[in-house]
Amino acid sequence: MNQPKCSLISLIDDLARWFRKADRIVIVGVGNPIRKDDNIGVEIVSGLEGKVPESVFLIKSETVPEEFIGPIVGFRPTHILIIDAALLNLSPGSAKLVEPMEASGAAVSTHFLPIQIFYEYLSHMTSAKIVMLLIQPKDTSFGEGLTRELDLAKGRLVGHLIRIIESVQN
Repeated sequence: MNQPKCSLISLIDDLARWFRKADRIVIVGVGNPIRKDDNIGVEIVSGLEGKVPESVFLIKSETVPEEFIGPIVGFRPTHILIIDAALLNLSPGSAKLVEPMEASGAAVSTHFLPIQIFYEYLSHMTSAKIVMLLIQPKDTSFGEGLTRELDLAKGRLVGHLIRIIESVQN
């Protein structure tokens, strides 16, 4: 089942509003490459590679985003977007933009540390606006590759992120 069109439009509007006045952007893709749809954050970041300006620092953190705190802080971002799979009770591929502290209990939790600890540290070490783009997985069992629903969501989200970033960076 696909995400309803009005939800996608709302998500795009929320992302565009959040990215407003972005100068230096960090996008962190979180996920486990051997847990199918859990890897959606990393896959989206891979889809952005070579398609965004140098003012966007892309990180494929897999299950250890905390290992990238130093490079993130050193980049001096104005905005940090964390992309991860989460159990949202929505149809597979549906996405939601949330404040990291609101996401407690929603993440699939294949990370070594809870994502909230990563967020708290970044919020103390930077003055960046931080938000999470959470995506409902279909299948997080062991295996590689995204399900069809998540692969379609990835394509849509990559395209929208590229357009939004281009609009705020011009």
